[in-house]
Amino acid sequence: MYRFTNDYSEGAHPSILAALAETNLEGNFGYGCDPHCERAAALIREKIGRPDADVHFLVGGTQTNATCICAFLRPHEAVISAATGHVCVHETGAIEATGHKCLAMPCGPDGKLTPDAVRAAVAAHPDEHMVKPRLVYISNTTETGGAYTAAELAALRAVCDELGLLLYLDGARLASALACGGASFEELAALCDAFTIGGTKNGALFGEAVCILNPALKPDFRYILKQHGGMLAKGWLLGVQFEQLMADGLYEQLGQHSTRMAQRLAAGLEKLGVAFGSPSPSNQVFPILPDEVLKKLEGSFHWEAQGPAQPGFTRIRLVCSWATCEEAVAAFLLAAEQALADCPACL
Repeated sequence: MYRFTNDYSEGAHPSILAALAETNLEGNFGYGCDPHCERAAALIREKIGRPDADVHFLVGGTQTNATCICAFLRPHEAVISAATGHVCVHETGAIEATGHKCLAMPCGPDGKLTPDAVRAAVAAHPDEHMVKPRLVYISNTTETGGAYTAAELAALRAVCDELGLLLYLDGARLASALACGGASFEELAALCDAFTIGGTKNGALFGEAVCILNPALKPDFRYILKQHGGMLAKGWLLGVQFEQLMADGLYEQLGQHSTRMAQRLAAGLEKLGVAFGSPSPSNQVFPILPDEVLKKLEGSFHWEAQGPAQPGFTRIRLVCSWATCEEAVAAFLLAAEQALADCPACL
């Protein structure tokens, strides 16, 4: 079976496994206070062009978002997010569990939050009888595969400065955003108060890196990190992985591969007359296929069903990873072509 379910179905890039094996019996200090975490952080600072950045390593995305938002906000402050944002939809109320409300704002099919939506959220919460909007949460890429460009990020930065808000970017799929025209590492570092670099979905066994740029957000972060269970005792396992990802352009190369494979899928399906639920230049694509066709593909391929698009049609998500091979893409397109040919009325 070929899996297009997500971009973390495989283990880790071979160079990461080799580095973990090589350092297995090395012996290291715990809790991220080891030479590997130090070097990985130095490589990240160099890559983003910010020697003043504080860099921390956590295990997973939800843990990272909840820890950061809790650390950055006072108890009465709230998060502004697109209604489809990961913190609103796919984190089981993790942000609310820390005492901070998520303000879910309307967005387009690309999943992007706009300056006007940010202004509307602030205007709707004018006094102390309501939570106070304080942090703008976005992700690159979005849940529907959109990528914020540098210009779009700069527009959000401007409205945040105007309204006294923090700008936080979730980079769980940052590698794909970089590959499809999203804001660069340097632009993220110049425009965000903090952002994350996702490893879990780009070749690591696990791991996210947090880059804190705003000096006001740096103090005592490790206290919150520990309190929220995010301080891994064997922290060097994170450092070793990010050492590999940040060296010699590997992080970017893996994102380019996953994105290229997904866009090859999208182009092939488009040639077959398939419609899409949302525009996506990234490593996630969202075709709408007849249920009859999907039944014929089941067993040979796996995807995530996202619900009916219209009677007899389902919107699915196909995700490519650093390990997706050209053979898998070709096999899916061939099978889809055959299934559609057997169902001429489907499209």
